[in-house]
Amino acid sequence: MSPATPRPSVLFVCVHNAGRSQMAAAFLTHFAGDRVEVRSAGSTPADTVNPAVVDAMKEVGIDISAETPKVLTVEAVQTSDVVITMGCGDTCPVFPGKRYLDWRLDDPAGQGVDAVRPIRDEIERRIRGLVAELAG
Repeated sequence: MSPATPRPSVLFVCVHNAGRSQMAAAFLTHFAGDRVEVRSAGSTPADTVNPAVVDAMKEVGIDISAETPKVLTVEAVQTSDVVITMGCGDTCPVFPGKRYLDWRLDDPAGQGVDAVRPIRDEIERRIRGLVAELAG
């Protein structure tokens, strides 16, 4: 029996881990299932996930209401193959040998569902591309 191929690990990071990174992690989990290890974190996590983000994700059939913002740790970065930052700037630790992507996206903080939808749709588009890339 051959050893299992290691799953790629992707970490999404934004400041509060309450919007963009939560949506990205949910989409990647939805599209890739257990083929990819998915995590998200924030440099200064909020207390809860943005309710407008939860509602916007429900509209596309993904329930993230049970998710909670998590604090970014050095270990999370070290154990990830791909680190995707979403506006956390210099607070994201950088380690050699990791693949870093910086997705510049509007921050949904304080926005209603109407403002969150285009952000959600852009994240979904980028995640679909990432899934295709990781599978290849």
